Amino acid sequence: MQEKERESIALFRYGLVAPLLNQQVSSKKDYLAEICSQVHQVPYYGAKQYNPKTVEEWMRIYQREGFEGLKPKQRSDRGKSRIIPAFQQEAILELRQKQQEMPVTIFYEELIKKGIIMRREFSYSTVYRFLKKHGLLGQQERKEPERKRFAYDTVNMLWQVDCWHGPYVKSNGKKAPTFLLGFIDDCTRVVPAARFSLTEKSPDLMRVFEEALLRRGIPRMVYADNGKIFRSDQFHLACASLGITLAHTRPYDAAAKGKIERFFGNVSQRFLPLFYQEEITTLQGLNQFFGQWLEQEYHRKVHSALQMTPLDKYLSQASSVKMIEDPEALRLLFLKREQRKVRHDGTISLMGNLFEVPPEFIGQKIEIRFDEELKQVYVFHEGTKVADAKPVNMTDNARIKRNKPALSFKDLEGDD
Repeated sequence: MQEKERESIALFRYGLVAPLLNQQVSSKKDYLAEICSQVHQVPYYGAKQYNPKTVEEWMRIYQREGFEGLKPKQRSDRGKSRIIPAFQQEAILELRQKQQEMPVTIFYEELIKKGIIMRREFSYSTVYRFLKKHGLLGQQERKEPERKRFAYDTVNMLWQVDCWHGPYVKSNGKKAPTFLLGFIDDCTRVVPAARFSLTEKSPDLMRVFEEALLRRGIPRMVYADNGKIFRSDQFHLACASLGITLAHTRPYDAAAKGKIERFFGNVSQRFLPLFYQEEITTLQGLNQFFGQWLEQEYHRKVHSALQMTPLDKYLSQASSVKMIEDPEALRLLFLKREQRKVRHDGTISLMGNLFEVPPEFIGQKIEIRFDEELKQVYVFHEGTKVADAKPVNMTDNARIKRNKPALSFKDLEGDD
């Protein structure tokens, strides 16, 4: 196994244990159950599943030995084929005949549990090759969907989007995790926009998406996984309104978004070491330094698959890019949407705050669009902005002179 392959495996293992190490999961048990129910496409080894004890062991190894400890150990008999003695072969084959539907990863642990082999004697790879030789892999090879490498030859035909766990920064005097949301163009490998946030929520995604559209134009398709933020109504509505097709990968099929995953690998290997040298501690500083690296380093470095830089590839097709013509309309499109019924006093309630709307809407159900800070709150009708909703000021309202009511019949009768 080459050193590059050992590093790739260590990066994969770190990717599984990082949320545990950084305390980014609410339930360790649920997280382990989720990732261990998946079939992972592991560098060098191929499709594999793991049990919780294995992932926990990687976490302990990382805590003791750091990143190097996650690399597979080099065999002392490197270059020589590991032979399983005949008596153990017979026992393995006998047990496998009874448990052919069991994934090989679990079967390997079963062999150790029953004392048929010892972990230090034979690795998983040795047992895997032995079973493959005898045609006893069962359903293992058919679990991973057929996959072919692809690349569009037109700019903005397809963007891939995903989220990656970034480094820690200080927020309100405490260490806080960051999340990198980013888009990448399948053809040029240009990153239209990517930004670190302190949360992994829909407003964070929409902020990056808006920036990407303004900077690099409108894509034909966007390819995302099944994460909650990528299935939000707001994201779907924005894509649909712009004529963008939003497609999702199969559940737990991260390899389908290979280009954005490789970009995140670049960030991990090439950006993070530079970031740690700078000793940056704030989110603003992180994003500023990352933006400089993205434009000056990543976009201007020759990409092996393109034989040119991502920026040069993008510029070669810039004439075919469809840019946003009305940034203000885009901003309104990306606001959050909710329905409200206007009360008899001409007010609505939004996130615990009262807002006034024009009196002609009293008693009607209206569409409200707003940002998370409630600095912009608007009334919309059939997709068009028709009025502003203003915060209620009780003090000012108390000073406003009201029109006197019209005279009643009773008042008129009193004049006789």
